[in-house]
Amino acid sequence: MSNQKKRNFQIEAFKHRVVVDPKYADKTWKVLEHAIHEIYNHNASGLSFEELYRNAYNMVLHKFGEKLYSGLVSTMTSHLKEISKSIEAAQGESFLEELNRKWNDHNKALQMIRDILMYMDRTYIPSNHKTPVHELGLNLWRDNIIHSSKIQSRLLNTLLELVHRERTGEVIDRGLMRNIIKMLMDLGSAVYQEDFEKHFLEVSAEFYKVESQKFIECCDCGEYLKKAEKRLNEEIERVTHYLDAKSEIKITSVVEKEMIANHMPRLVHMENSGLVNMLLDDKYEDLGRMYNLFRRVPNGLLTIREVMTSHLRETGKQLVTDPERLKDPVEFVQRLLDEKDKYDSIINKAFSNDKTFQNALTNSFEYFINLNARSPEFISLFVDDKLRKGLKGVSEEDVEIILDKVMMLFRYLQEKDVFEKYYKQHLAKRLLSGKTVSDDAERSLIVKLKTECGYQFTSKLEGMFTDMKTSQDTMQGFYASHPELGEGPTLVVQVLTTGSWPTQPSSTCNLPSEMSALCEKFRSYYLGTHTGRRLSWQTNMGNADMKATFGKGQKHELNVSTYQMCVLMLFNNAERLSYKEIEQATEIPAPELKRCLQSMACVKGKNVLRKEPMSKDIGEEDAFFVNDKFSSKFYKVKIGTVVAQKESEPEKQETRQRVEEDRKPQIEAALVRIMKSRRVLDHNNLISEVTKQLQQRFLPNPTEIKKRIESLIERDFLERDNVDRKLYRYLA
Repeated sequence: MSNQKKRNFQIEAFKHRVVVDPKYADKTWKVLEHAIHEIYNHNASGLSFEELYRNAYNMVLHKFGEKLYSGLVSTMTSHLKEISKSIEAAQGESFLEELNRKWNDHNKALQMIRDILMYMDRTYIPSNHKTPVHELGLNLWRDNIIHSSKIQSRLLNTLLELVHRERTGEVIDRGLMRNIIKMLMDLGSAVYQEDFEKHFLEVSAEFYKVESQKFIECCDCGEYLKKAEKRLNEEIERVTHYLDAKSEIKITSVVEKEMIANHMPRLVHMENSGLVNMLLDDKYEDLGRMYNLFRRVPNGLLTIREVMTSHLRETGKQLVTDPERLKDPVEFVQRLLDEKDKYDSIINKAFSNDKTFQNALTNSFEYFINLNARSPEFISLFVDDKLRKGLKGVSEEDVEIILDKVMMLFRYLQEKDVFEKYYKQHLAKRLLSGKTVSDDAERSLIVKLKTECGYQFTSKLEGMFTDMKTSQDTMQGFYASHPELGEGPTLVVQVLTTGSWPTQPSSTCNLPSEMSALCEKFRSYYLGTHTGRRLSWQTNMGNADMKATFGKGQKHELNVSTYQMCVLMLFNNAERLSYKEIEQATEIPAPELKRCLQSMACVKGKNVLRKEPMSKDIGEEDAFFVNDKFSSKFYKVKIGTVVAQKESEPEKQETRQRVEEDRKPQIEAALVRIMKSRRVLDHNNLISEVTKQLQQRFLPNPTEIKKRIESLIERDFLERDNVDRKLYRYLA
């Protein structure tokens, strides 16, 4: 097999010429042309499609494709011209119906013609770069029908008129509209856009421009927004029913521009119904509608945010600077919390919890809460009020909610260290008087503060709780070692670590002999069990329970301060005492003594003493007696000390001074930390870095930072550069 020679086969052409009938092409075309006429005249049922297909196939095969194609173009064109006349003749509403009917007929005819000429479509047309049969049919329909001078403008006006009628409340044939619009889309996106959409958008813009002007003159803001929302939804619905889906964004943009964007300032500032009124009246639905409409246009939400922020800052500023409101710190803070709750609710319900609005709210609160230098003190007083009595009978969950709200206000404070100072003072009073509602609530708040500001912030507060627990154990040990003290006065001592508790001015006071003997015994016991410690009595922080018998043998148990106890015990040995005598016997500082006497002689229902002459204030010439007529429906009577809930001006100055002193080492520590890591740094960057590091606790004053830098230079921690005096170097 391999040895045999390879044979090459060759196919040769016929030796004789194939003769084609010269009239073959004309005859065949006549048959096909007749068939096309019949198809257009709805007589296709009598045609043999197989035979017609073969004829078209043979024409292409015998190189008569051009004749077939050009014949098709001229035949279809002539039919379409006739159809055009029929459509033009249609009157009124039948115009679109006739157009739709003829369009459907043309599509059916086109389908049949394409089936007959399938071979030409697949071979002749691609190789000769001609337009395929179906596309050709659409193009001819476009040129002869849609772009006919008598149809084009009439079609556009009819469509726009129907849309206008629908906008003004009439019911139109949406199915017919959908078919006509689909025809334009089938003819190509350019036809739909140029012959309809472009004009539709222009007319719509004019329509909504006029309508919005009419609405804004006669409606309030809420009503106007409802109408705008309704129109927007109508246009979206219109697109889904009979327009191209791509038109939705274009037509909604037109409505948004004409009805919303062009009227934004007027809407938000509308008198008696604009944004501020909606905020004041908690109109969640209207606010939500405004948010959803304005978010669709450029700078829409920015406009709402700016007006809201401006209003909030203005009302907040009034709130924190109104002298009337400053009289009650608890009410002051409650108003702040109510305002925060109100706007949280608005942002949640109406503004989709938008983060940018939450940030604007936070910034506004930070702005106005720090306008009042006493905000840290007032927030601490609010906590004090709640933890003393305000949370009685409140569930744990609600306690947590209140504490979280307090922490939220705390975060807004720039001077967190000032809050810490006051909080420590108020906590000390609560712990020492045993007036805290719940240890759990106290500890929970300290945990929250620790999480927010770190261990350093709360270490001393935690030390205060430790002291209270240790003191209980100490007292048990004291009484266990002195069993003979079962009778007579009972002493409860709280031993406070100096560094943990707020520093109190140590004031002397002559205790009654019964108490001073007991105090000495405790001192001996305590110093005997602890070496290297020193005790100093803080009589101004103590209290006492005393049994008293008044005229007619009426007995009461009085809960008083240590100072009040010292004064009352004097009356066991005297009927009448002058102010001077009391002062001399007790050695209580004059301001404290006056408050102490005022609370026992001038407060109705608590007046266990009488004074002469009777007046609201205590004078140095006054004389005091036991009030034999004192009576109360309660056996136990608590006599508070008349004291301003807020600090007096000198106390304020003193607290502020202590805060400023405490800040100095913190600023210096931050300066050293930064310079140690950076080694060399210019003045402005150093100030900026220190501020950044310390702003969690307080906002340092640049002047104070500068003073601390000078102090560190003097102590050889830093030095100035010899050339650039604004450059600092760290000295190891």
